[in-house]
Amino acid sequence: MIREITEIDYPRLMEIWQSAVLNTHDFLKEEDFLYYKERLPTYFEHVALFGFEKEGILVGFIGTSKENIEMLFIDNNFRGNGIGKKLITFAISTLKTNKVDVNEQNTQAVDFYKYVGFKIVKRSALDEKGKEYPILHMEL
Repeated sequence: MIREITEIDYPRLMEIWQSAVLNTHDFLKEEDFLYYKERLPTYFEHVALFGFEKEGILVGFIGTSKENIEMLFIDNNFRGNGIGKKLITFAISTLKTNKVDVNEQNTQAVDFYKYVGFKIVKRSALDEKGKEYPILHMEL
């Protein structure tokens, strides 16, 4: 079930984010992991957040702003079960998103977005914080 996220869900979102990032972002330096972890709750305030619940437990979430998917994370214990695809489909059809920026080094995410129809339109050498993590800008 997909539902809107409220501030009371933020601690669980942090757990999901950490589980996902530790298992998919092996390129991320520890100091950068800690940098983003500290700032993540402030990012939540700037996006529309929706989560996927399984048996009453949040197991994944997506954050959007206008037509952009800003974040998509699935608890590592629930990856590979179609939850990401359900959240993406919801975001595209209901929230009218059609763009996403993804770390080039996160090949699983790049492949996933290609699988659901996104195409690379541009590449940036640095992420939005000026860190050396190349970003692929993708659109439907």
